[in-house]
Amino acid sequence: MSSFKPYRRYYRPLVQQGPVRQPGAALLAGGPLWFTHAEVLSRDEPARIVPVEAVHSRMLTCLTAPRAPIAGLMMDQVRIMGILNVTPDSFSDGGDHHGAAHAAAHGMTMAANGADMIDIGGESTRPGALEVPVEAEIARVEPAVTALASRINVPISIDTRKSTVAQAAVGAGASMVNDVSGFTFDPELAKFCASHHLPVCIMHTSDIPEVMASKTDYDNLLLDIYDFLGVQIARVQDLGIPRARIVIDPGLGFGKTGAQNLRLINNLSLFHGHGVPILIGASRKGFIRDIGKAQDPKSRMPGSIAVALAAAGQGAQILRVHDVAETKQALRLWAAVRDGESHGA
Repeated sequence: MSSFKPYRRYYRPLVQQGPVRQPGAALLAGGPLWFTHAEVLSRDEPARIVPVEAVHSRMLTCLTAPRAPIAGLMMDQVRIMGILNVTPDSFSDGGDHHGAAHAAAHGMTMAANGADMIDIGGESTRPGALEVPVEAEIARVEPAVTALASRINVPISIDTRKSTVAQAAVGAGASMVNDVSGFTFDPELAKFCASHHLPVCIMHTSDIPEVMASKTDYDNLLLDIYDFLGVQIARVQDLGIPRARIVIDPGLGFGKTGAQNLRLINNLSLFHGHGVPILIGASRKGFIRDIGKAQDPKSRMPGSIAVALAAAGQGAQILRVHDVAETKQALRLWAAVRDGESHGA
């Protein structure tokens, strides 16, 4: 049986990038970023900086090992997950893609613009949102997945907390499950994913959407979220989902204040210690509204890209975004600047 025991010490790589790598640097998750030092975090000791040679060998392996492919996608570069909400009330685009025809058209556009996968959701999980009945959620997502699956050659993820919704979506052509509850809402969902050999994304949230905005107190923000993800990784492994099919998401905006979101982004490299790909979903969220002075969600594209690039610079492998074409262009330029004259060599 798998188990996760909270560590006494946690290691956050101090990530660097660029074509000139220092001797002895360790590659982060087998990708183009690297580190020579790490910050040691603890619940009972002051933080300190140590050279890479002082990182515990087991942890160093987790931090540096290349990640397994997810849904057939190599994780050696940043991947874009396009958001396709088929809801009437999502905070950013509720109603825009309601109905199978509109959903399929938008999904095809995102795929053509560079999305590596499409994430379809039929239940708004914005702060304060009420639970959607299973039948209504299936009625939204199943036709959309069916209409899109035969028209694109990128994998489709289903964004749901419910096993019966996942069953319908997978039957229609979805091949991954993205659960914003971190597999705490429906005990049957992880079992279904295991039995169908599906990759999964485990996200951290402080509570259900109805009340999560009021649940922002943590003993230690970074380490509490790290430990939650560790526990849930172990639990789904026990149910038959191997680590090679697991992605994690620290859950920006899900029971976090704006300041807490910023702290998570600044310390994102910590979560590479779990040895699995990291997904970040910051697109158009409230802290971008507040800091970027952009009240209309659809005007938050520049701020969303800024956060996406910051996450990429911390080694995030998957960016969940609304603005696919713009994010793809930004990533191309970010990679070109990062690699310098060696870009494309």
